[in-house]
Amino acid sequence: MDPSFIIQKIAVFALPVLFAITLHEAAHGYVARYFGDLTAYAAGRISLNPLRHIDLVGTLIVPLISLWAAGILFGWAKPVPVNFNNLRRPKQDMLWVAAAGPLSNLAMALGWAFAFKVGIGLAPGNPAAAWLILVCASGIFVNVILMVLNLLPLPPLDGGRIAVSLLPHHLAWRFAQIERYGFMILIALLLTGLLGHILWPMINVSIAVIGALFGIAPGDLFRLLQAL
Repeated sequence: MDPSFIIQKIAVFALPVLFAITLHEAAHGYVARYFGDLTAYAAGRISLNPLRHIDLVGTLIVPLISLWAAGILFGWAKPVPVNFNNLRRPKQDMLWVAAAGPLSNLAMALGWAFAFKVGIGLAPGNPAAAWLILVCASGIFVNVILMVLNLLPLPPLDGGRIAVSLLPHHLAWRFAQIERYGFMILIALLLTGLLGHILWPMINVSIAVIGALFGIAPGDLFRLLQAL
């Protein structure tokens, strides 16, 4: 693999990835504190310091490999500790704690889309503007992927916890038992290529909707990223 290729990827994706995982995890902790659980707060995890959330393998190594090999940004950060029993209404409030992460990624994707439009409006030929446009395109891409991935209804992903919160008690308990196998299922889906088949239609729709809101053609975003 060409070292310059890796350096170029890191230069464009590093900032969006760090923001994406940091705010995602901090959002879980903040909402958990709001609903009565101080576990993350006591552990110092309600923080915008990326170092508190980075996992060497899951946040740095695996995303680079998966992005290069499969075109899907797959990875994880250190999970924010949440004791759902401490929430005022554990089953109901679990939904908001789980949804906080994907919602933060949606907010960041919209923010990057706005910055993308600003970058396009800067003087043509400006190297700083060209770099900003690439970073913003990757920011939209990264956050949409993390949002869609985390909304899969598979415990321990956020979508799985949302499903547990919404299901009747007798079904929620049974569904929650999948959590012990959830990570292995996710890895199997990634290795077999099924994860991409599941995610890409939802990723494309999400990017198209965000693009429509800001007058950005989704094809322009993908062409920029494919050029890297």
